[in-house]
Amino acid sequence: MKLYLYVCVCCFLCACGGKASQSETKSETRAFQETYRPQVHFSPASGWMNDPNGMVYYKGEYHLFYQHYPNDTQWGPMHWGHAISTDLVHWEHQPIAIYPDELGYIFSGSAVVDKANTSGLGSTENPPLIAFFTYHDMKKEKAGEIDIESQGIAYSLDKGRTWTKYAQNPILKNPGIRDFRDPKVCWHAPSRQWVMSIASGQVIRFYGSKNCLDWEYLSAFGKGVGSHEGVWECPDLFPLKVNGSNEEKWVLIVNINPGGPAGGSATQYFVGDFDGKQFTSAQQETLWMDYGKDNYAGVTWSDAPDNRRILIGWMNNWQYAGKEPTPTWSGAATFPREMGLVQDGSLYLLTSTPVKEIDHLKGQNMQLAKTPVKSSYLLTDQFKFAASPLEIKLTFDQSNNTQMNFPAKYGIRLKNDKGEYILIGYDNMEKIFYVDRTNATAEIFSEHFSSLHGVPYIVNSPQVDWHLIIDANSIEFFAAGGRIVLTNLFYPSAPFDTIELFTQNGEIDLVSAEINELQSIY
Repeated sequence: MKLYLYVCVCCFLCACGGKASQSETKSETRAFQETYRPQVHFSPASGWMNDPNGMVYYKGEYHLFYQHYPNDTQWGPMHWGHAISTDLVHWEHQPIAIYPDELGYIFSGSAVVDKANTSGLGSTENPPLIAFFTYHDMKKEKAGEIDIESQGIAYSLDKGRTWTKYAQNPILKNPGIRDFRDPKVCWHAPSRQWVMSIASGQVIRFYGSKNCLDWEYLSAFGKGVGSHEGVWECPDLFPLKVNGSNEEKWVLIVNINPGGPAGGSATQYFVGDFDGKQFTSAQQETLWMDYGKDNYAGVTWSDAPDNRRILIGWMNNWQYAGKEPTPTWSGAATFPREMGLVQDGSLYLLTSTPVKEIDHLKGQNMQLAKTPVKSSYLLTDQFKFAASPLEIKLTFDQSNNTQMNFPAKYGIRLKNDKGEYILIGYDNMEKIFYVDRTNATAEIFSEHFSSLHGVPYIVNSPQVDWHLIIDANSIEFFAAGGRIVLTNLFYPSAPFDTIELFTQNGEIDLVSAEINELQSIY
């Protein structure tokens, strides 16, 4: 398997400010080979990571910032960590972008390219990148005060390499709301203004500005709709064309903790319309972007090329974050996903699919033609490369659904010789996609980790496609055209080196299978 070393080299350069020797480069590479270290997902070189934030595309580079505490694998004073990629899969670690200061910790936010220099912080020839973030004042929190969070900015004039905090921070003071954070900013062309979405307790408040500096309140959304079992966080507002039509709708992403469908933190969304002042939605149902345990705080890149809407999330859950058995780092990002929108009856549904740039990682390949699956079929007997990381694409034939021999359940199981496994399946009797990871960890580090959870979905088409990305400690599952997504971590005592298809009480036809080796990004 080919190893990409430049991520680790950059980590060392950032830390030491000089050129890494061959032995130092090897040491850094080894550091990214620890047990459970993701090989195709972004993770910090060391220390704590949670929410991705500040994602922006500029001059051929994708910037990924993230909540980071460099001094421990537990949550602490929040900084903005930083990494850059030209292809969304290989990441170069950068120095910490924004440090906490006397106004507080640096919580989540967003970044934009101020192309017309509306802020006056750059020039039309060299427009500024502007990062919006929440100041969290720990002194006020400890004193029991309410106005502990406000919004600040920093700007960059050198393609995001260095950041200067605005001298007049905060740009938006607290209006008397305990949880007032995570500003996501976008340009709304019809009203010729910047629009900021802010999580405010259990609603999203919208603000408008002509210059990124002076903001006025526009409206709020959320009262009486969606899930309110936890605090609303990390919003995102963006337009999407409905697949197969010219209709455009607006999507409002709202992360919530706790209250997710699998327990703990998760991401809900609303589809509706935005007129530059108010977001409205006729949606009555609570819709979730991911029904697994481990996708939270996902937001999208600003200014992605070709009008793509690309999202990345934090692959963890607040129920056990920091307790997982990874002693040198904590937290990773989901694989970047391209978002779409489909109309399904009276509902508009958000879809997620792995970005096409996954092709940059593909190594050896194996394909299977039509194969009947009864009881058990070992996929790993069919290919000779490693069991992870892998991309697996499966197509099952459901046209015999009404026959007596159609299985009650079918799916895919990852396992080792220790009796540990994680299972993703479809329950044809209950019409539920589900994940069973009750036997997917070597040690009980949280009562909330072992779980069996699922999502109701009736498969009406003759065939159904499954798409899986398997890494050292995670599996991301996409089905039904990206309408169904389940993301889950696992921590077995030995790697899952056996992958099998299974059925229960029946047989199903595997129409086709494609298994791709994914080369490590390190």
